[in-house]
Amino acid sequence: MKAIVLSNWGGTENFAIQEVPIPTITPDDVLVKVRAFGVNPADFKTRAGTTPYSQNYTPPIILGWDMAGEVVEAGSNVTAFKPGDAVYGMVNFPQPGNAYAEYVAAPAAHLAHKPAELSFEEAAAAPLAVLTAWQSLTEHGHLKAGDRLLIQAASGGVGHLAVQLAKAIGAYVIGTASGKNEAFVRSLGVDEFIDYTTTDVEKAVQNVDLVFDTAGVDTVFKSAKVLKPNGHLISIAYGAMDKVLAIRPDITAERTQVHTSGSDLETINQFITDGKLKITVSEVLPADQIASAHQQLESRRTTGKIVLTF
Repeated sequence: MKAIVLSNWGGTENFAIQEVPIPTITPDDVLVKVRAFGVNPADFKTRAGTTPYSQNYTPPIILGWDMAGEVVEAGSNVTAFKPGDAVYGMVNFPQPGNAYAEYVAAPAAHLAHKPAELSFEEAAAAPLAVLTAWQSLTEHGHLKAGDRLLIQAASGGVGHLAVQLAKAIGAYVIGTASGKNEAFVRSLGVDEFIDYTTTDVEKAVQNVDLVFDTAGVDTVFKSAKVLKPNGHLISIAYGAMDKVLAIRPDITAERTQVHTSGSDLETINQFITDGKLKITVSEVLPADQIASAHQQLESRRTTGKIVLTF
């Protein structure tokens, strides 16, 4: 099979498409013929060798966690899936997922049935981002109907999904993005939009119950200022939480870490089937454009998700 192999840590010049053996499966795995795979910021950070995920790998390696495809073989212990089933998932995160390939061996517990409403490309764009949004808002933020929620970077891969999930839960949602993305963010259903390039968010927003900051460490201090006492700040950025709490000791602040869960994806499937959650794919590229995909992600100016196919 063909796979995108990273020969060493560093830049995108270390990627090459190579022929490698089709993986074997354990009794708890399924073998999936990949129809599309997604890329995430965790991918380019791992490629650079700068994240804790990198310690799980020794180059040459196959990166990637998000994928969608069809089951071609099921292990002897697997009852949820059979050959021919359309599936999607985030495989083995943060351990090696090997999703940049034509075939992937995946634990059945990491997969969900692909909703008929999603194309394979849309499904491949979803897992890491939608699980990050869902687990951050529900497991960590305990978001409930009527809560005032600020989502920083509401047009991004995680942010655009968090807006929709929060609205489905019944929260009042304030979303930030640059002005060029205002129409997109408003189409997601936000109650208020703030152009962070022209407006000081911490002056425009107050008394928020929960902030979900997907923008990074540069914004978490501003995010902390808008929370009411006993409010909750959730960030996907590394570091800074101790410094935030030194400034706002009357709030709770934490960094969340997404975990693989096929059962969470099955729960999220209902929002998709009900039309309450749509996955935005900004671009579908051929696999040999993996360098371009990573470079676009690193620009941090993408709207929605980038997906590739062999």
